[in-house]
Amino acid sequence: MLQVQNISFAYDTQNVINNIDFTLKKGENLSVIGESGCGKSTLLKLIYGLYDLNEGKVFWNGAEVLGPKFHLIPGAPEMKYLAQDFDLMPYVTVAENVGKFLSNMYPEEKESRVMELLEMVEMQSFADVKAKYLSGGQQQRVALARVLALEPELLLLDEPFSNIDSFRKGALRRNLFAYLKHKGISCIIASHDSIDALSFSDKTLVMRHGTIVQFNESKSVYLKPDTKYTASLFGEVNEIPLHLLIPFEDKEKRMLLYAHELYLAEESDISAIVKQCYFKGGSYLVKAVLDKRVIFFENPFEIPANREVSLTADMDVVLSRL
Repeated sequence: MLQVQNISFAYDTQNVINNIDFTLKKGENLSVIGESGCGKSTLLKLIYGLYDLNEGKVFWNGAEVLGPKFHLIPGAPEMKYLAQDFDLMPYVTVAENVGKFLSNMYPEEKESRVMELLEMVEMQSFADVKAKYLSGGQQQRVALARVLALEPELLLLDEPFSNIDSFRKGALRRNLFAYLKHKGISCIIASHDSIDALSFSDKTLVMRHGTIVQFNESKSVYLKPDTKYTASLFGEVNEIPLHLLIPFEDKEKRMLLYAHELYLAEESDISAIVKQCYFKGGSYLVKAVLDKRVIFFENPFEIPANREVSLTADMDVVLSRL
């Protein structure tokens, strides 16, 4: 189990992490999401022991994780951390990079293990290619295979899919998180991609200005966001006056609704003027104006600009957020 107990950290005099406190059980996946500069990457480095804490403590399975003041080589041996720079050896092959930390005493087992990991990241055909000849996305996949080679107890991933093509990203994510679950490896992933949080993480931690904004099961964070900031990390979100959805409600109260949760109605109290439509493939994202506020909703077909439309929402969704 990982225990992060009220940790704080500052670069010189600038606070980056403020009183972060949470726990993660063995085998659980946690997504850390938030705007750029909110402290996601720094949090992972602190958990790994790359920096000394100003306040608080980090424990893994009851043992305190200490920083470089206490260790000649920073980093906890039970953990592996994958940074955004990959840190591959450019002049050796892909297979040699992945097998860097594996013992040479049993060469057949080592080769089998390397090929197993390369197959998972779909890089087996590049086993004999030197790392310097790979694209950024290919290097990222090799780096991911390498941190898994010794099967760490806790894996810390900083934007692990940022350079990978979208057509390959889905399969790689499925392969990776299925592997982690099968092996019982805990994982913390810092990501800008909400799919990482919703599809593959047991829990989601939302950060802003170095603090925790919300921490809960991923589905709960999405369905019941505490703030518009949290909801906006999952897509376009609207603040709709509650009395337009439920008559006689306080006119000062507002309801957070995602774009796909608003849809056309024959008649309703929500009357908006369409301004622009954006084709998304299976539907259109429609930008409209409601009482001088911009709102977004999704629709299966394009709507002409300046047309007045009536909108509504599923009352089960509305009532669930009260």
